[in-house]
Amino acid sequence: MKPESSQTQVPTQHCPPGLYIVATPIGNLKDITYRAIDILNLADLIVCEDTRVSAKLLSHYGISKPTLSYNDHNGIERRPKIIEALQHGQRVALVSDAGTPLVSDPGYKLVRDIIELGIHVTTVPGPSSVMSALCLSGLPTDRFLFAGFLSAKVEACRKEIAELSNVPATLVIFESARRLEQVLPLLRDGLGDREAAVVREITKLYEETRRGTLSQLIDYYAKKGEPKGEVVLVLGPPLPIDESAESIEDQLKLLLEKNSIKEAASILAETTGKPRKELYTLALKLMGKDE
Repeated sequence: MKPESSQTQVPTQHCPPGLYIVATPIGNLKDITYRAIDILNLADLIVCEDTRVSAKLLSHYGISKPTLSYNDHNGIERRPKIIEALQHGQRVALVSDAGTPLVSDPGYKLVRDIIELGIHVTTVPGPSSVMSALCLSGLPTDRFLFAGFLSAKVEACRKEIAELSNVPATLVIFESARRLEQVLPLLRDGLGDREAAVVREITKLYEETRRGTLSQLIDYYAKKGEPKGEVVLVLGPPLPIDESAESIEDQLKLLLEKNSIKEAASILAETTGKPRKELYTLALKLMGKDE
């Protein structure tokens, strides 16, 4: 059952003019708060990442308000228009295609400019794929880092993963389903064979959470094939480091199977804190090459 229109339930004096950052469902349209519906009904303007996507949600709840697209491509052009509406005392609701605005979308630039102008800004909290995936992963939740999207270029992606390798926390990463086969081995090479979870289609009909070590997940998707839908990766904190000579050699041998000598030495240096030059020399020895 659709919630009753709440225009008459919330006095307008409790919703002063300003910007309202409104979280919207990440899949299931029922995952919206009553307050979010109140604000969308009271808004003079709804700023959307994509008006076509938001139109489905607004139609479902019988909300008919002016909308304006705001994204990476038109942000510079649209910001002055949105700010002008706020300066004229309007209530503006900011929504993304799904979930909480400003998380991996361009809204933060708009919010920053509005804050600098002293205009009222508040949030209407709700769904978040980051928090949902973290809860579903079964991995530690006491400390986590959201790393957004990894670079599409392999070398840049390796560098980003190396920078994350020593972060003492669970990692949450957005990724494309079609890149999973490429990214999972890069994560294993750069982070070690950590526990991880691939969380797919959160709150939707075919929601799935696949848990295991990175190696187990690599094997699973090699057999199963490319998954479909929206994917969030969650990776456990760094593995305890065994710094014995035998362990270092074993780790280096594993890295050398898929990386150059220089890359393998760099990755292991980031993971263990050992000198890169020392590991490079050991890698040359293991490969039967002279320094």
